[in-house]
Amino acid sequence: MKQLKLKSEAFQYVEKSFAAWLDVLGYASSTVYQMPNYARELFHYLETEKHIDQINQITTPLIQEHYNNLKHRANQKQGGGLSNNYLNKQLQGLYKLMEYLRQTGRLTLPHLELEREEANSKAIQVLTIEEIKLLYKATEEIIAHTGKCEAIAARDKAMLSVFYGCGLRRNEGYYLDLSDINFDKQIIHVRRGKNYKERFVPFNKTNAKIIEEYIYDYRPFFTNSKEINALFISVKGYRMGGQSMSIRLKILQQRTDDIELQQKDFSLHTLRHSIATHLLTAGMSLEKIARFLGHGSLESTQIYTHLIQKEDGNI
Repeated sequence: MKQLKLKSEAFQYVEKSFAAWLDVLGYASSTVYQMPNYARELFHYLETEKHIDQINQITTPLIQEHYNNLKHRANQKQGGGLSNNYLNKQLQGLYKLMEYLRQTGRLTLPHLELEREEANSKAIQVLTIEEIKLLYKATEEIIAHTGKCEAIAARDKAMLSVFYGCGLRRNEGYYLDLSDINFDKQIIHVRRGKNYKERFVPFNKTNAKIIEEYIYDYRPFFTNSKEINALFISVKGYRMGGQSMSIRLKILQQRTDDIELQQKDFSLHTLRHSIATHLLTAGMSLEKIARFLGHGSLESTQIYTHLIQKEDGNI
């Protein structure tokens, strides 16, 4: 999609302003990057196949036709058709584009009436409690094996407490500030959650101790620690990026003594899946887990029930 060139200045403008709109609403950087690409693909189709170059010429049937063409288009990289997961992302992008056009007063269209494709089965990666413990232990191994300062190890451990112990999304952890941590009430104020929703996430005494030690004992060793309010700071004194956090997790993974764990493909979001599964196994209700994770509905939380059932061999 990056190679698709748009001739219409109107389409070029909408693509850029669509991205800005998503960013203002607090969507993850990956969403802000990707959804305008789906819009560009629609605009390119309208230009080349329908000779349309103005927003007010777009109709619901034209969008439906574009999507149906995608469903029958070959996947040049892998052969066969496009995956249902990819098609669902395209569909999500088209619906979000229509919402943007409507809310900004540029164009109001009837509902697309296109249903999501059946998701391709892909197992959700979940780490065991023992594997989580190995990651925490690896924060201490960083010092022993590489001679890195204790401040980095403390930051790594605090990151595990935020993304596993508190179940935050990567983007939510990225935007955390010192002022968002309330040790008296043992809660984290997530100000930029998914779809810009705020919520309060509790943390236990163990996580409180880890985060508190990082903030008061080790964070001051980082450059610009007094000038910047970000919870996680890079060694250069900037707000630590999501990609940098992911790299730190990979380093911890490789520092464990567990070969099976080292070979697993997981991310910061896996920590979120893991705590949700562990809480459900421990007896917490779906409703409480949904609030803890910031899910808009119980449907998103139901997946963890299926994961536990599979582990128990009930399905």
